[in-house]
Amino acid sequence: MEKNNVYFSRMKSAWEIRQIKAKTTYPVRHIVLRKGRPIESCVFEGDALKSSIHLGAYTNETLVGVLSAYHKKHPDFSETKSYQVRGVAVLEAHRKKGIGKLLMEEIERRLSQMEVSLLWLNARQTAVPFYQRLSYNVHGDVFNIPHIGPHYCYYKFLL
Repeated sequence: MEKNNVYFSRMKSAWEIRQIKAKTTYPVRHIVLRKGRPIESCVFEGDALKSSIHLGAYTNETLVGVLSAYHKKHPDFSETKSYQVRGVAVLEAHRKKGIGKLLMEEIERRLSQMEVSLLWLNARQTAVPFYQRLSYNVHGDVFNIPHIGPHYCYYKFLL
């Protein structure tokens, strides 16, 4: 038990999650999610809205992961207090270290405090196991996002 607390404490100090501006997410989004496309493709609808939340994961003052969340109702769910997560990206050299999980846990924590009931996202096929491990549920069938590829909708009730 004591070992887990120490490990978690070390993990927390190794990566710091901060709220950042949308523009700060663009370099990481570009490398991970829009490689080979113009940087303008990293600007998402809703980035500049006051209700949007952008998080960055830092290690040694270097941004290594990002996540954005937008106040947006999913058309198939009745919950109006819902947010969509987009642009979850961790630089390749920092993957498989729990950074994506920390970003997702932090957005869930913040949205729960805001009494948001539903969190949903469109996950690339390659990210499906990650969201399943975080207890997200699939909604519907696979669909294609042009220029990006096959995705699944995933959701989680926070309240």
